[in-house]
Amino acid sequence: MPAPVTFLPSLFRSFWIAGYESACHITRSGMRLDMLAATQHDQQIDEDYARLEPMHIGTVRDTVRWHLVEPTPGEYDFSSLAPYLEAARSHEVEVIWDLLHYGVPDHVDVFSTEFVDRFARFASATARHIRAHSDAAPFFTPINELSFHSWAAGEVGWFHPFAHGQGPTLKRQLVRAWIAAVDAIRGVDPRSRFVSVEPLIHVVPPLGQADRDGRAAALRASQFEAWDMIAGRRDPELGGAESYLDVIGVNFYHDNQWEEPGGVRLHWHVAPRDPRWMPLSTLLQEVHGRYQRPLIIGETSHVGVGRAAWIRELTSEVVLALSRGVPLQGLCLYPILDRFEWDNPSHWHNSGLWDVSHEADGTLRRVLNLPYAEELRTCQLRLAAAGCGSVEPASATA
Repeated sequence: MPAPVTFLPSLFRSFWIAGYESACHITRSGMRLDMLAATQHDQQIDEDYARLEPMHIGTVRDTVRWHLVEPTPGEYDFSSLAPYLEAARSHEVEVIWDLLHYGVPDHVDVFSTEFVDRFARFASATARHIRAHSDAAPFFTPINELSFHSWAAGEVGWFHPFAHGQGPTLKRQLVRAWIAAVDAIRGVDPRSRFVSVEPLIHVVPPLGQADRDGRAAALRASQFEAWDMIAGRRDPELGGAESYLDVIGVNFYHDNQWEEPGGVRLHWHVAPRDPRWMPLSTLLQEVHGRYQRPLIIGETSHVGVGRAAWIRELTSEVVLALSRGVPLQGLCLYPILDRFEWDNPSHWHNSGLWDVSHEADGTLRRVLNLPYAEELRTCQLRLAAAGCGSVEPASATA
């Protein structure tokens, strides 16, 4: 049995967090994604936030879409943000605002010398606008997943600007932008808190083989580079310092553990499970031991019929991590609404707490996935008993 929980979360309005898929980059087809628009979250924002209260979720991750806010250089239009601020105020929802979720305006070059200052000015303007419309101390994620962003856009050319072999250069550029944005936001509102969200991975050599060239270990260690740069623990010329690393968010999915070389995944759902699979609680202990920061699970979910089983296991891992003194502040269900594949809009993942039904008039109607919702309620009660949130023992009917 786990030891009694010795740490009680207190940072966010709710321990359970809803994350809205917000990618807005340009894909290989040349199309700009806008997942908030594609899922009609931007149209149904009031209803989407209202649905959270019966689910005992009071904190969300959502995104300020830079390409809409700054359609021309230096001119800011926050009309796209207004419905979100109003819905958050109306439903008393606390928002962790992403400022760069992979997509930049067409007139911004992420490799240019101007990029860092451009992003800092946008961050400052956004912080001023949010402060003018909310009395709450704000939370920001200036750049979502620096590591993945730099790999996808700078190393393998998966999305804009489609660069190859420049991942390390782009990562350093994004770190500079993160630091400049934090300075700019703190200049507007010193109460601001910052959540640095990165993928949490575990990489091993192929079964029965030694990691002779250190390739697996090096790839595994690379998950810490962005945090180390932000904190000034490496590449100090970028301007990092411990004060820039505030709350750490780890994104963890079923396919975040694999073999290298080869990329063969360690299957989560196959019994008996691969003995090389690393429990989430152990990975969380490692991150906390390294950085000594408050933590959230910044993204997690599964697909189809596996959703309930996944959240059940994660809840057990959260209880273990808390019992071992890991200061876990929240768990974000991401995506809270179903989403489609970035490069294939016809393929929906069936990964949300709410699925979507395509109505004849074009509306994407929200349909609560009952097995997932029922298991979530059970998990919420388990954690509430340990001091993580307060949930009435009622059935999910939202």
